[in-house]
Amino acid sequence: MAIKGNSGEYRARSPLAMVVAVLLCCFFYVLGAWQRSGYGKGDRIAVAVTRQTACADASAAGLNFETHHAGANLSTSGLGEPPPTFAPCAAALADHTPCHDQDRAMKFPRKNMVYRERHCPSDGERLRCLVPAPPGYVTPFPWPKSRDYVPYANAPYKSLTVEKAVQNWVQYEGAVFRFPGGGTQFPHGADKYIDQLANVVPFADGTVRTVLDTGCGPGRVSGDSRGVIAMSFAPRDSHEAQVQFALERGVPAFIGVLGSVKLPSPSSSFDMAHCSRCLIPWSGNGGMYMMEVDRVLRPGGYWVLSGPPINWKANYRKWERTKEDLSGEQKRIEEYAEMLCWEKLTEMNEVGVWRKRTDTAACPARPAAVRTCDPANPDDVWYKNMETCITPSTAAAGGQLQPFPARLKAVPPRISSGAIPGFTVESYEEENRQWEKHVKAYRKVNYKLDTERYRNILDMNAGVGGFAAALFSPKSWVMNVVPTAAELSTLGVIYERGLIGIYHDWCEAFSTYPRTYDLIHANGVFSLYRDRCKMEDIMLEMDRILRPEGTVILRDDIDVLLQVQKVATGMRWKTMMANHEESPHIPEKVLYAVKRYWTAVRDNSSEENGSSSEGKGSDV
Repeated sequence: MAIKGNSGEYRARSPLAMVVAVLLCCFFYVLGAWQRSGYGKGDRIAVAVTRQTACADASAAGLNFETHHAGANLSTSGLGEPPPTFAPCAAALADHTPCHDQDRAMKFPRKNMVYRERHCPSDGERLRCLVPAPPGYVTPFPWPKSRDYVPYANAPYKSLTVEKAVQNWVQYEGAVFRFPGGGTQFPHGADKYIDQLANVVPFADGTVRTVLDTGCGPGRVSGDSRGVIAMSFAPRDSHEAQVQFALERGVPAFIGVLGSVKLPSPSSSFDMAHCSRCLIPWSGNGGMYMMEVDRVLRPGGYWVLSGPPINWKANYRKWERTKEDLSGEQKRIEEYAEMLCWEKLTEMNEVGVWRKRTDTAACPARPAAVRTCDPANPDDVWYKNMETCITPSTAAAGGQLQPFPARLKAVPPRISSGAIPGFTVESYEEENRQWEKHVKAYRKVNYKLDTERYRNILDMNAGVGGFAAALFSPKSWVMNVVPTAAELSTLGVIYERGLIGIYHDWCEAFSTYPRTYDLIHANGVFSLYRDRCKMEDIMLEMDRILRPEGTVILRDDIDVLLQVQKVATGMRWKTMMANHEESPHIPEKVLYAVKRYWTAVRDNSSEENGSSSEGKGSDV
């Protein structure tokens, strides 16, 4: 109403505004021409984006809030002080994973793989430097070529090519690694293996969309193109590049292990869980690991076990294990599956397939010694120990899902049943309409959003998955993070849409390698963590997991973003502030940023490389 009432005043100033817009266009054109000579492809995109925005919306490019907003409530330094600067870390830390440090891991017990779980540094041990890319780092190949080729410079580890030489899994060919698609359980390629599974598991009709690939680091199932999205995990161990290879190939993955704590996933989330020689002791610990898979598996979901002990009679000699050992292991697995109300569908060669029943009335009587987990909050899993108990499926989480892609836009059962406090069907649909508007505005600023430029995308505060749904494309995937600090646990809704994600506390490092993501989106993250941890630490973690020339899109209050922009300057990011798409008078703004290209150099130091990325693109 205030804008409408002052319309005459704004009309009077319109000629001046037009002059300002023209001057800004000229300024950014000259600035862009200058910057083109010094930086890589991603930076030239940022310059073009800045110039385009300046011409289309002068107010977005020339924001000035000095007389209207203050940052007195923020814990970082005031606006009048110079921005902090961050030195590069040592070149040896190019693959630094703070919460999965090998030296720290060795101080923890090996029982139940505790030493391979998350063990984060204390605040005093935390590194506050910029993790460099390795010398010679290049932009990964675009999808789907990245599925088959990874530049050697990006993950320079040849050990797997030796250890897995007979498996036809990875081959080193000059400047690249090539992934023929083989593996221990599928030497003829993953496509043939998936064809075999498709005889039992309904991939074709969209019933099976989300897959948990347990312990399968390089992401072979996700590399298939049948509409499934599989999230793989593996520990950081002697095969240190497994997860890194998966991510370089453009496949969803994180560093993790089935050990002593629960998976960072909600209950009843995955349509299928898969294990191909994943070395998880399914028959041990009283069936605890199968119970954890049961917790995250939707009613009607599938469990696929490929490798020992399936079909042990034909393979015990090859596996160099006794008949008694293998037969006992399979017997215990079969007993636990029956106790969990899983129906065995088939056993094909070395592959067993079970299905979690939807009708619990058809389940056999459960042994008296097996207890039911506390049903109060089955999604409270962050750093919570696994238990030998069975998680009951709730009516909301077990609701009927439409086949994908229809489920992406359908109302999820958790919403329609009222399981998420404060959300109704109407408010959920309005939330999605807002994100359609937001992403439309993003596309006007960054014209590369719908191209192969961005494959691996991270949403740091995903809500109900509105950003990922609005951006959805087979060219990309989004890791939707629901912060443990969030008021509502909405990750189950995200999975019901056919998307994937994880719980995480952004006061700690993410369970991934450096240079994982091409684009990071963060809505209100810094406001959410205002009094919980340091802004600089969150931004340093963002820089660690963002690829050189990667893009960041931040939505938050202007007071917060002004502080973020100052810190970003000291991190070699180039930034541009833009108004909310609906009105410049809305305090929420958008900050766009591009991480400059720079790498470590071979004398164990780090320096910025100012040459054009035209010479840094991947090629074969």
